[in-house]
Amino acid sequence: MPKSRSVRRVEEAAAALGLAIQVRRFPEGTRTAPDAARAVGCEVGQIVKSLVFVADGRPILALTSGANRADVGKLAALTGASAVRRATAEEAREATGFAIGGTPPFGHPRPLSVLVDRDLLGWPEVWAAAGRPDAVFGVAPEQLLEASGGVPADLREE
Repeated sequence: MPKSRSVRRVEEAAAALGLAIQVRRFPEGTRTAPDAARAVGCEVGQIVKSLVFVADGRPILALTSGANRADVGKLAALTGASAVRRATAEEAREATGFAIGGTPPFGHPRPLSVLVDRDLLGWPEVWAAAGRPDAVFGVAPEQLLEASGGVPADLREE
């Protein structure tokens, strides 16, 4: 399968960060966390959902475990924002340079505030989107944290 421009951008961003990744493509798709877990053969909790939110008009990226829903109240408290909402598809693409379902944890056109779900840090390996809804890569959670410039936080909705 030829590499798409989006996947190449993720690979180049990873290399620039000193991170060696191997992107895997799944024709059946990896758009949702359960789809990705099935395709990869891992637990849903090992899937990194790259969710874009808008906090007082600023885009933020919440890297959330596939087993969890991000709590907007916690996001507001963590960012000091008075209002947090999910970004629209257009806002997400503008902030990250990627479409929803393929948003990687790094490689965005400009720096974003990144929060990383602490539940991801308990796995030996997690799987994140690689620029397309059918592409993912495996990475150690500590490397994900460093490469994304993220801050570990409790993001899980109770």
